[in-house]
Amino acid sequence: HLTGKHRSVCWIMLGSWPGLGSSQAVQECFSVPRSQLPLSLSRILLQVPSEKILRAEKGLRNAILARAPHMIRDRKYHLKTYRQCCVGTELVDWLLQQSSCVHSRAHAVGMWQVLLEEGVLNHVDHELNFQDKYLFYRFLDDEEEDAVLPSDDDKHEAEEELQETLLILSQIGPDALMRMILRKPPGQRTAEDLEIIYDELLHIKALSHLSNTVSWLSHVLCVFAFYISVFNQGEEGTSWYIIQKGSVNVVIYGKGVVCTLHEGDDFGKLALVNDAPRAASIVLREDNCHFLRVDKEDFNRILRDVEANTVRLKEHDQDVLVLQKSLRPSSHGNIPAHFKYTVMSGSPEKILEHLLETMRLDIHFFDPDPALDDFVLMHCVFMPISQLCPALLASQGSEQERLDYSVASKRRVLSLALRWATLQGHHLLEDDTALSFVGVRSIHKHTHAGIESLTTILLKVYCSDHTYTTLRVPVLATGREVTAAVADKLGSTEELLLINLSNPLAEQEGPSTGSMSSFELMSSKDLACQMTQYDWELFSCVHEYELVYHTFGRQAYRRSTANLELFLKRFNQVQLWVVTEVCLCGTLSKRVQLLKKFIKIAAHCREFKNLNSFFAIIMGMCNPAVSRLSQTWEKLPSKFKKFYAEFESLLDPSRNHRAYRLTVAKMEPPIIPFMPLLIKDMTFTHEGNKTFIDGLVNFEKMVTHFIVVYNIPHSVLVLEALVVLTLFPPPSDAEVSPASKNPQEVRNYVRQLNVIDNQRTLSQLSFILEPRRS
Repeated sequence: HLTGKHRSVCWIMLGSWPGLGSSQAVQECFSVPRSQLPLSLSRILLQVPSEKILRAEKGLRNAILARAPHMIRDRKYHLKTYRQCCVGTELVDWLLQQSSCVHSRAHAVGMWQVLLEEGVLNHVDHELNFQDKYLFYRFLDDEEEDAVLPSDDDKHEAEEELQETLLILSQIGPDALMRMILRKPPGQRTAEDLEIIYDELLHIKALSHLSNTVSWLSHVLCVFAFYISVFNQGEEGTSWYIIQKGSVNVVIYGKGVVCTLHEGDDFGKLALVNDAPRAASIVLREDNCHFLRVDKEDFNRILRDVEANTVRLKEHDQDVLVLQKSLRPSSHGNIPAHFKYTVMSGSPEKILEHLLETMRLDIHFFDPDPALDDFVLMHCVFMPISQLCPALLASQGSEQERLDYSVASKRRVLSLALRWATLQGHHLLEDDTALSFVGVRSIHKHTHAGIESLTTILLKVYCSDHTYTTLRVPVLATGREVTAAVADKLGSTEELLLINLSNPLAEQEGPSTGSMSSFELMSSKDLACQMTQYDWELFSCVHEYELVYHTFGRQAYRRSTANLELFLKRFNQVQLWVVTEVCLCGTLSKRVQLLKKFIKIAAHCREFKNLNSFFAIIMGMCNPAVSRLSQTWEKLPSKFKKFYAEFESLLDPSRNHRAYRLTVAKMEPPIIPFMPLLIKDMTFTHEGNKTFIDGLVNFEKMVTHFIVVYNIPHSVLVLEALVVLTLFPPPSDAEVSPASKNPQEVRNYVRQLNVIDNQRTLSQLSFILEPRRS
């Protein structure tokens, strides 16, 4: 049992420990989480710290001694003195003060847990979980009584490398936090722990079709590490597994490896469902694989609990509506879970009938009602307007029914119709059936004028010189009103002629020279500000329905997704702008200045919460035609390299883009989000879940889609539709940028980026700048 700096590789000899008399016994012992092993054995199983983590420990210790030396000192507690210790809470506070890449206290806890797991940070009483409490921790370099203090050079080096160290730990910290939580006995998990587990599980491929069961799983999952195999063919099935890290081979006797499973895949469920022996062996393909495990007893209990909380309504011996009691509050409402059953599936008519019957009449129709909002946004998938309007008319009650019941029914239908009209906007105005329904219900006086004034479309107007401008106009605007709006925006006094083209003008050919001479004199902040203004104009015109149509297939609905496509095109255009400018810059020193300029613009875009342009710029710099320019990158000052490394880390796709999601979670609206990721979330939910189950609408899938759309920061749902420009106005020059000497020039430049959109051409230009090294 070695400690301190001298701890290195330890060996376990067969028979040297009671009960370890065979290789199988060793394997089983290694299969147990360290938190469930004898303390002395868990100490032996500590892995040798990697060079990267050892360097991180040394750097953090030296940085603390340089910036806050009082944090590491002798401390007394209950008449006992603990040498050279830090307090857990103070360590968390210190991390949060050092870098924006540390997103929360939980995130900081995970970063310290990385060091704890590798043995370079230790709790004085050998606890295995780092806690944000008044507990004492000691760095590995302070374990010895004669610990050497860092020199001034060591402190200076630690200061220089601190951000890079924090960036590395911030990327791997969330996984350590997750492992730490899952090692806790289920009964000791806090509400915050369960929320972290829940958020993680929602994005695991194996659970994409079990979203309502995830809350149960959050309570019972454990994390395990295996080193040889998980189980063998023919053994009794005792657990269901999900791969959290690594990969495995599925091996069947006589056939060999039949398939390979990777992170997010699951195995072992069949033996539990059928109560049968294992049908295959699971063998690890790499070292140190981690798995989430649900034991058979918990698995069966979850199935029983789900069924016990499920109510099935039948007609003619067929299910027409399936309801289930939720175990947690809706993520977009504040109704306690135990007060209400939620719709899981049903026929369209029965779902509508249930929502109307359970609608509260004591609240205003603009007040949030998650179930109704789910329905009015997603009904187009399973209940077209031609089916919805007659169903609403039939639901309003009749003269033969009791008056109070009939009035209540009419009020419910009116409330739903108002929500529907507010959300659909011009989509409703374009449908004859919907307009007829609005007229029948006589609700146009409440909604029609508001819809006309608020609902706008984005027009892309080309000028005679092949440039174009964009502007928002009301859906029902006349041609004269459009030309007047264009003249006002262009500041033109000439009479304009509006010509409608079935096909837009072809884009100009890519430029042959860069425009650095034009925009290098423009302030980086002004450029970012004008880019944010323009991106906001495009983004605020994207309607939630466009995301639904894009995901489910716009052809099936015969609806346009033009605003969404224009916004996505802008993302690609900004990305190509970066690559084009760099590849057309023939001077090395100027290319270095270009990279610095783009990093500054990206930083300001993030400051303005314009994540669309921020990611577009960073992805442009990650493009192979730019990233391969080693001579250019070598000349970039270290300060900018560190900024770029931090920005690039937000693109990390691991754990379902966790780094990006943590960043967004800290931001207050208005935010211009990374739209490709939102589309990915919608597609993930769509492809992982059936739209219809046994002939019934899978309403749980509709709810999941709604949550994704609802979380769009500029959401124009319900009340926000009436005040979106008031609540979330686009940033103004006065607010985010000093007065520019040439605001119109900057504005025109960012709206008319001229780019090369051929990757082969860009690569050829890149190799001309810096040929391959022999």
